[in-house]
Amino acid sequence: MNYNNQMIDIISKLDEKKKILLHSCCAPCSSSVIEKLAPFFDITIFYYNPNISPKEEYELRKQEQINFINKLKNKYKVNYIEADYDNNLYEDEIKDLKQEKEGGKRCFICYELRMDKTALKASKMGYDYFTTTLTVSPYKNACKINEIGKKLEQKYQIKFLPSDFKKQNGYLRSIELSKKYKLYRQNYCGCIYSKKDIF
Repeated sequence: MNYNNQMIDIISKLDEKKKILLHSCCAPCSSSVIEKLAPFFDITIFYYNPNISPKEEYELRKQEQINFINKLKNKYKVNYIEADYDNNLYEDEIKDLKQEKEGGKRCFICYELRMDKTALKASKMGYDYFTTTLTVSPYKNACKINEIGKKLEQKYQIKFLPSDFKKQNGYLRSIELSKKYKLYRQNYCGCIYSKKDIF
């Protein structure tokens, strides 16, 4: 399934700019995604990442996301909202999956936890679409992310924009933009288990 082509097809049929709630995991991943979507959508970043640990790392990434949006204000108008940080919720959700390897079932639960909150928020606030930056990473399972998105589209009656943002050099572009804007690039996904897999 070519999710990038699906996205292009949807975008090509838009007759006006639509409102999209874009879940973002971090500023670097959001960079090329914002650049790609901004001509077609009024973007609001939704920062919801209860998986990130420790709290100091969460705050660092959150502030970098805000700083990046502020740097874009003369180029793109991007709004920002955030949800409460609740690492205990994440830990409860994955309590039986702590020994899973990075990229497996534990990550799938994490994707859905964050995307579910995004879809619910988008539905309640009257957005036209929701999606996530997660597919920009070559380490994330784009097929699973899009599968979750379609399920949540039905659950909340809010359109999901399919994506594989790493395609068409999306991931490489995020690296270029991170360098251009001097963005903090973390060296682990977010949870303490992903950190253990790296170090």
